[in-house]
Amino acid sequence: MSLPEHLRLPTRPHAHPDTIVTVGNARFTVLTPALVRVEYAPDGVFEDRASQVVVNRDTPPAAFEARRVAVPATGSDRPETDGLELDTAALHLSYDGGPFTPQGLSAQVKGGVSNYHSVWRFGRPVEGNLGGTARTLDTVDGECPLEEGLLSRNGITVLDDSRSLLLAGDGRLEPRRPGSLDLYVFAHGRDYPAALRDFYAITGPPPVLPRFALGNWWSRYHRYSADEYEALLDRFDAERLPFSVAVLDMDWHPVDIDPTYGSGWTGYSWNRELFPDPPGFLAGLHERGLRVTLNVHPADGIRAHEDAYPQLARALGVDPATKAPIAFDPADPDFLAAYLEHVHHPREAEGVDFWWLDWQSGPYSRMPGLDPLWMLNHVHFLDSGRPGERATRPLTFSRYAGPGSHRYPVGFSGDTVVSWASLAFQPRFTATASNIGYGWWSHDIGGHMFGYRDDELATRWVQLGAFSPILRLHSTFDEFNRKEPWRFGREHARIMGEYLRLRHRLVPYLHTMNRRAHDLGEPLVRPMYHDHPWAAGAYEVPNQFAFGTSLLVAPVTTPIDRETGLAAVDAWLPDGDWLDVRTGLAYSGGRPGSGGRRIRMHRTLDDLPVLARRGAILPLAGRDDEAVGVENPRLVRVCVVAGGSGEFELAEDRDDDAWALTPMTFDGSDLTIGPVEGHPESVPAGRRYEVEVLGARAVTGALVRLGDSQGSRGSAGSGGSAGSAGSAGSDARVSARESRPGAMVLEIGEVPPGQGARVRLIGDVAAAENDVPGRVFEVLDRAQVAFGLKARLRDAIARSADPRDGLLEIVAIDAPESLRAALTEVVLAG
Repeated sequence: MSLPEHLRLPTRPHAHPDTIVTVGNARFTVLTPALVRVEYAPDGVFEDRASQVVVNRDTPPAAFEARRVAVPATGSDRPETDGLELDTAALHLSYDGGPFTPQGLSAQVKGGVSNYHSVWRFGRPVEGNLGGTARTLDTVDGECPLEEGLLSRNGITVLDDSRSLLLAGDGRLEPRRPGSLDLYVFAHGRDYPAALRDFYAITGPPPVLPRFALGNWWSRYHRYSADEYEALLDRFDAERLPFSVAVLDMDWHPVDIDPTYGSGWTGYSWNRELFPDPPGFLAGLHERGLRVTLNVHPADGIRAHEDAYPQLARALGVDPATKAPIAFDPADPDFLAAYLEHVHHPREAEGVDFWWLDWQSGPYSRMPGLDPLWMLNHVHFLDSGRPGERATRPLTFSRYAGPGSHRYPVGFSGDTVVSWASLAFQPRFTATASNIGYGWWSHDIGGHMFGYRDDELATRWVQLGAFSPILRLHSTFDEFNRKEPWRFGREHARIMGEYLRLRHRLVPYLHTMNRRAHDLGEPLVRPMYHDHPWAAGAYEVPNQFAFGTSLLVAPVTTPIDRETGLAAVDAWLPDGDWLDVRTGLAYSGGRPGSGGRRIRMHRTLDDLPVLARRGAILPLAGRDDEAVGVENPRLVRVCVVAGGSGEFELAEDRDDDAWALTPMTFDGSDLTIGPVEGHPESVPAGRRYEVEVLGARAVTGALVRLGDSQGSRGSAGSGGSAGSAGSAGSDARVSARESRPGAMVLEIGEVPPGQGARVRLIGDVAAAENDVPGRVFEVLDRAQVAFGLKARLRDAIARSADPRDGLLEIVAIDAPESLRAALTEVVLAG
């Protein structure tokens, strides 16, 4: 009774002997200077097997000092014992030698926030925990409680692994010895990224997602037929709405079945009335560039009406003639192996790429302590990557099953209520999940059920989706609750389409962050305090987040104000200079060391704040308004933000780990692209580049040289034809055209991967200042207020030598506060 080899997670559970200290019935393992495993075994037998959560303990030995100390007797029931004082560079641990108690076992962070608050005592709550995530958002309308995460403002947290089961070498799960305790003390202070790296070191890194998963997913709970689904995809193509994943909810299988067999909630056989030729249907989706996932609810097992029943029954020693139902038993390795081989593999042979595991039946199974959801995630993810049979990286789509679930992406967050309150909670929910290492949530963008129709709400949700780990449109079985963009108002449909196309253009950036999450332990979406732990303002904007290395996003989650025509969002900017890459508005976060700056931002329906630091580099696929696919693009547009310097390394492969790495550097006037390192064959032949310069005063063109990043500036009349890169060692002049206000595009042309190119900007490349009068006019022109009031407000600002002085006057003018706030943002932004 063991699992097949490919369903056995590779583990390295044995710690280096030099990291272990044993004192009586307690054992301490120094895994890193800031991470210590703390065990208690009443029988003195300690556990060296991997658990469901922790699979690796063979970290490099860290320096520490362990001193045995005599602990005086405290009464007849407590004789003198040997205790322990343990020091690393990051923590001090004290143990009195007896059963664990708050008085006898503690750990303190060195250099922590507070001598009092930066201490953990066994059995006592840890203060300052920044939260983790939750199993599901089912029926949530607004906020829900979050489990604890690994990060604390006071610098110390504890992961209790005492109740997880153990992984045997043959893949089976086994119970722990009764009464044992297994704790992991994280004492990283406010070095939050280091805490996550250590967590991934012992639990395994997040896997690299297949590239297609980063595009748009279409999902709807609806009784589609093959013809209707294909017609829908034709409409998407006509509307230039790109998708990469087709999600078929439960009606792909029969749901109205003979009651003899139970309900139709669970099913594994195609509904032939709706899909008469499943392999042909799936092949057609693949020809369109889509991958396919089917929804399954496994709880009811496999009944006699299923196509797979005879083979599965025989494999498990059941006579098919009896038609006896086969229960879903996650504790039985024989069942799991047969379930995958006979139930799922035939569908995959037809063309199903991965599975949507919709487990809604609680955390209980025949094996005490085994959550069926965890086992489903575990075996399906490993099975999806079985060698020799899968064309892409492993992937599953399921609910969160506790710490360590990051090994099994993507996460399905459940059925939220359609409301502004639900939208307002999702950015925080998504970002905070990174505190427990869970970086790939997929939400029902637009909300799932109940609620009401609100075109503005739906549009804002799609905007958030474009800057979420996964963008998956979804709705429940309701003809009035649908997410096709053309069903909304014309302006809302236009904006939704723009953001769906933007999501696909972002895929080169997203795939680079995908690899970074795996290699460096840095989730795509992170709370602001991850990178700015000592700035108070970073903790005050839970809905704002870092989106990869180049962008900060502050989603709009409240309706537009009637009087200004603008929606407001409170944001915090780290110190330095920033540019909103969508609106072109420049901001100052203050001088270095200032602690950043709080600011209320205002946006029309078209936009949400998406900010990049001066000098940032952002690679995009294709051109504006193109409906591009998710494959490695033949045209890359490199966006650079004027007024600073930066670097970026574009990472690309074809889901084969043959990575092509294209380094890019920008010093404010020169952009160097490549040459490609690693596997240049992963880059499409004949790749062309464009450069888009954002926020510069007056870029008129560029000199482009192939294969030489150190050449001289050259003259404005250097050789080469407009719109194409120069040859190696010579410059070609290219002209700039305005792509949108504040942005200039240069068509560089083809750049051979082995050569790379240097792009030297021509013109005034300094950061442009905000057009305060022009933006003040835009705010006032849009406002739904009296014309005379608009003139008074404009004149108050315009007649001051410094527009900031005009703000003192408008305070005394009887105007809506929302309008004054919008004007204040424009005047004080930069």
